[in-house]
Amino acid sequence: MVLFGFVAAIVLGGGGSARANFTFGKPVNLGPNINSSSVEVDPSISADGLELFFESRRPGGHGLADIYVSRRASKDDPWGPCMNIGAPVNTAYWEQCPSISADGLSLYFSGDWSQSDRPGGYGIDDLWVTTRASVSDPWGPPVNLGATVNTSADEWMPSISADGLVLFFMSSRAGGFGGNDLWFTRRATKNDLWGSPVNLGATINSSLHEAFPDISADSRMLFFSDHMLGPFRPGGYGGQDIWITTRATTNDPWGEPMNLGPAINSSDYETSPNISADGSTLYFCSNRPAGIGSYDLWQAPIIPVVDFNGDGSVNLKDFSRLARYWKQNQPAVDIGPTPLGDGRIDFRDLAVFAEHFRLGGRPFPASNPNPADGSTGISTTAFLSWTAGDGAESHEVYFGTTYPLPLVSTETDTTYAPPLMAKNTTYYWRIDEVNSKGKTTGQTWSFVTETGGTR
Repeated sequence: MVLFGFVAAIVLGGGGSARANFTFGKPVNLGPNINSSSVEVDPSISADGLELFFESRRPGGHGLADIYVSRRASKDDPWGPCMNIGAPVNTAYWEQCPSISADGLSLYFSGDWSQSDRPGGYGIDDLWVTTRASVSDPWGPPVNLGATVNTSADEWMPSISADGLVLFFMSSRAGGFGGNDLWFTRRATKNDLWGSPVNLGATINSSLHEAFPDISADSRMLFFSDHMLGPFRPGGYGGQDIWITTRATTNDPWGEPMNLGPAINSSDYETSPNISADGSTLYFCSNRPAGIGSYDLWQAPIIPVVDFNGDGSVNLKDFSRLARYWKQNQPAVDIGPTPLGDGRIDFRDLAVFAEHFRLGGRPFPASNPNPADGSTGISTTAFLSWTAGDGAESHEVYFGTTYPLPLVSTETDTTYAPPLMAKNTTYYWRIDEVNSKGKTTGQTWSFVTETGGTR
């Protein structure tokens, strides 16, 4: 039995880089508490997963684009209504591309874009930082990062490392390989000034435009995307695509960038990636169909590949392979604590493996959805049905048009009759399999109802 029916694994390797074997679950729209009929871009999730900062161009802000935040009580709770973080950060100018520090006390951002420059800057776009004494305190007056980092060119799209000592960003400054390149600047301690920026080099940068860098918590994965201006990097799927480069350690060179593939990228635009600190979720922006506005924020789960021998089952053969490399550095089975691993096979990898290995434990996921995932023209009176996961005793049905999906029923059979559905509407659903040992969260499926009228 296949444990997870998502997408083919992404395998990154070569060039001295680390190798990551993982899949992406189905992207889900973050819903109306965050997205609007306008533009939402540039997500930045806090290290504890309880605050999500982003740029929005919705009406009612201080300027053409402002920074907003949404909060939740726990990682299992839905996001609350977003709020403008207000003055003195947001102004009549353009504030964008927030990046929250690991301690939650510093917020880096860029401003302005092709508008009257924010006072105190050096160019069209500059990098700034605002701080707060605690996560419950207001943000203080922003401080420009200074003439060593900022120039008369564009500096924007910051991404701060978990230790707060390296800042990645995009710039059109002189000395690059193309119109916009990815750069980084270092400092010895958080009390020191930022050093002279360094170009990330020809392996990552090209004669095209590289944009929206996002560094992982362990600083060994760097996500980035094409620039909206194009032309786009060869090997993509449409407009802007999201890419990843990895390295074995922070002292090694970055490997050849790889496209995240069709699970994330589409013929539309995908951009501004942001990986959660625990490596479990990728947040990004897209103008794909079934959104709420012109550009929305989406999320997709990141799932390590634990079927090491590729036989379609996670079993004792896979555990044997994990045990064979105990206390060694073996990228093929290095699945913890993040999808990239940490260079050592130990109890962290065993813990991840145990979540996916069942021997008299939790049930396998549900499969074979009907209506089929991605199907269209579905009757508004259709029933939902699925194949039960091995070991399931009951089935929690989550169903709706926006994320997070509400729990609508708990079934002992493998069918559910939803209320009369609206026409021309995308519906999302998920089956969580339950037994006495616990619950297995299923994949999110979707379908589009038949056209014509509103009912």
